[in-house]
Amino acid sequence: MRIVIQRVKEASVSIGGMTKSAIGQGLMVLVGIRDEDTDEDIEYLCQKVVKLRIFDDSEGVMNLPLTEVEDGGLLVVSQFTLMASTRKGNRPSYIRASKPEIAVPMYEKFVSRLQQLLGHEVMTGTFGADMQVALVNDGPVTIVMDSKLREEF
Repeated sequence: MRIVIQRVKEASVSIGGMTKSAIGQGLMVLVGIRDEDTDEDIEYLCQKVVKLRIFDDSEGVMNLPLTEVEDGGLLVVSQFTLMASTRKGNRPSYIRASKPEIAVPMYEKFVSRLQQLLGHEVMTGTFGADMQVALVNDGPVTIVMDSKLREEF
């Protein structure tokens, strides 16, 4: 599972010109899923999302997680293109991205686990829809994580 986390001042998802979901300050998370992803990958990345200390404290230092941001929102959008392989040629291959029958339940588990950890609703896009995503990246702060490429400290 691969995610892109962006600290935002605001973010929204529209489908067919209608706003589906919107948040103010918080995190926008794009999610790519591959067939070999498991519940362990979901748990690892969900824990990282809610505990990642990338919001400013009273001293202006990135020291606070989303759980300590007043009214901190979370918007999660599925994005199979995160699994793109660009190794050969100029046309990306998406063969590593899971098909909907695997990806949808994993995406739903990911969102559900985030809701459990945060204790409030997580906003989402619509899996497989043609979505227009708008955001104001704050910082900018953008972090890419892959559950199969865990960093050792």
